[in-house]
Amino acid sequence: MTPWQILVSILLAMAIAVGGTWQVQDWRYGKQLADIERDQALAITEAGNAAREEEQRRQASVNKEASDAREQNKAAAVDAGTADAAGDRLHVEADKFAASTCPGDSGATQRGASATRAAMVLSDLLQRADKRAGELAAAYDRARIAGLACERSFDSIRQ
Repeated sequence: MTPWQILVSILLAMAIAVGGTWQVQDWRYGKQLADIERDQALAITEAGNAAREEEQRRQASVNKEASDAREQNKAAAVDAGTADAAGDRLHVEADKFAASTCPGDSGATQRGASATRAAMVLSDLLQRADKRAGELAAAYDRARIAGLACERSFDSIRQ
């Protein structure tokens, strides 16, 4: 064999060895990459499931707080209705009192008429003030219940 043939044979043998080594490494790294991809897919699935569970826990907590707030609003509405009924009874009594201030003698009738008008004005003023106070109390109750429910919802989500 000539030196060129020996050199080509050696180079060919080296090329075959390098190619074989390359192929073996490709198989090894291919398996490692497949394992890594599988592990990452599993981790992504587990993270998604954990996120869904946390979202459902938080939503259930918020729903519970909203339900509790609705119940408290119903109770506040019942209390407001009771207070309105008591106020109405007070207005009826004030009207009766205003009507009873009319005296029996004719000289006092003039004074009684002006006293009756004053009592009627005061009775009307009391009715309007009481109605407005009831409206403000109901609005305060709703705002307080909503604020507390929001605070409890936030606290439950933070946990």
